[in-house]
Amino acid sequence: MKLSLSVAPLLLSTLVASKSFFFGSQQQPLVDDSLSVPGDNPLEFCADPTNYILAIDHVDLDPDPPQKGKALQIKAKGNFTEQVAQGAYINLSVRYGLITLVKTTADLCEQMKEVDESCPLEGVKDFTKDVTLPKEIPPGTYTVLADVYTQEAKQVTCLKATVHFS
Repeated sequence: MKLSLSVAPLLLSTLVASKSFFFGSQQQPLVDDSLSVPGDNPLEFCADPTNYILAIDHVDLDPDPPQKGKALQIKAKGNFTEQVAQGAYINLSVRYGLITLVKTTADLCEQMKEVDESCPLEGVKDFTKDVTLPKEIPPGTYTVLADVYTQEAKQVTCLKATVHFS
């Protein structure tokens, strides 16, 4: 579990680092834009977010795309339409190509302490987090999935991204 907590900033930044790298050119993405998370970021919802407890207003990254060895500022705002209490959890997986690097379940309330929030979570939340990405991120393609649930197994949100570091 200590590993998952220590790599949480890397995983979050990896999750948000992909779209602008792949689609910054003239090419059109082969994705459903209706699943794009609002804001200046590469995140996508896993499915139609209308049934999620967390209604994300925006997630903005600076810089976008993130760069290894550099500071990354993440600004996010969303509305918890129902109370999310202790016992909520994140199913997190990180793959490097076809190899699964991390597959873990983390306590959502513990992770929220990283942005000075605590459970229960409800109403509008607005936060800013600065992280520094390690210089040592091996080159390659990473896929990250974060699926969040209440203790009663109601889906809070589900986000995914793919990023390539060279």
